[in-house]
Amino acid sequence: MATQTLNGKALEYAFLKSLAKKLNMETEVHIIESKPMKTAREAYLSFEEKEKERMILAADAGNEVILKLEPKLHLGVNPLILSIQQDAAGQAGDVRDVLAIRNDDNWEIGISCKNNHTALKHSRLSPHIDVGKSWFGFQSTNEYFKEITPIFDEISELKVKGVYWRDIPDKDEKYYVPILNAFVKELKRLDNIYPGEIPKRLLSYLLGRNDFYKAIAYTKNRTTEIQGFNLYGTLNQRSQGLTPQLRMPQLKLPTRFYDISFKTGKTNTILIVCDEGWTISARIHNASSKVENSLKLDVKLVGLPPTLYRHVESWR
Repeated sequence: MATQTLNGKALEYAFLKSLAKKLNMETEVHIIESKPMKTAREAYLSFEEKEKERMILAADAGNEVILKLEPKLHLGVNPLILSIQQDAAGQAGDVRDVLAIRNDDNWEIGISCKNNHTALKHSRLSPHIDVGKSWFGFQSTNEYFKEITPIFDEISELKVKGVYWRDIPDKDEKYYVPILNAFVKELKRLDNIYPGEIPKRLLSYLLGRNDFYKAIAYTKNRTTEIQGFNLYGTLNQRSQGLTPQLRMPQLKLPTRFYDISFKTGKTNTILIVCDEGWTISARIHNASSKVENSLKLDVKLVGLPPTLYRHVESWR
């Protein structure tokens, strides 16, 4: 298991373990045993005691904030169920790692755990991937495929020859720039065909179809940042008369693209600027050292709405 993946899985288990310990004295907690749970536990146990302690401190700090936002973690008729999701859930549009569920009123919240990074999706572009359909639910246009197919045909020829990306001079200008240009034009085309739909569907694709808390543990300054992505109004609810100690607003999804263009000075990164305070960065790169007939997009939120709930908690 790669180091970043191992760290991420271990942090998921630390958050679940911390949450169970904090709530055990006040509510009945059931932990669901599963393959993802086993994987996360083994990742956590693979670290030395000092590192495990660091993860628990980071999780404790984040959970202290979440507990103040979510009274239903404390109170409920049925037991609180804690589980860890399969990675496949993220591919299907659910970015949450740790789930807390109460079956009595069909309530659940989720936490997306990140270790020293804020990346969202790692998507691919290829001549066989219908970006419009997989990202937005609308088929890509013929123009898009006509633009990218000749470029990927050339990449396929390099793959057959066993060429390495490092040996290709000017790969950005030859491949990255034209493919990103085709992607930008397709976003604009689809936006014209389906006015007001593509920006919000883009955010739903990146953030998933469920509200969630993002917990980012920063090792260097020993802090945990909690961000509340309350897009659909399911977070921060009252429970049996108990009001949240902290309040958060519901976020608005974007409906307009203000600008889609290359980041200044970059040939491999575009910025997608939307209304309601959202800005998305998409960086194209080769996923492996040898040439493959697809390219990867690393997508990040680099501009967040001013109304997004954010809280940084120190765990020194």
